[in-house]
Amino acid sequence: MTQTPADISGEVFSNLKLLFSNEQIVELVATIAMENYRSRFNRAFLIESQGIYKSKT
Repeated sequence: MTQTPADISGEVFSNLKLLFSNEQIVELVATIAMENYRSRFNRAFLIESQGIYKSKT
């Protein structure tokens, strides 16, 4: 979903439907889209991480 354009195969949706309801899939896709938006927005405006989450690497 973070690729441009966001191409999602039918196979991916078929696999999601094995585990989630349609409503849950919509919520999952909306959450991914919002995080993608925020990431791109922050990068465009050079907004740095606030360090809330510390990477273990």
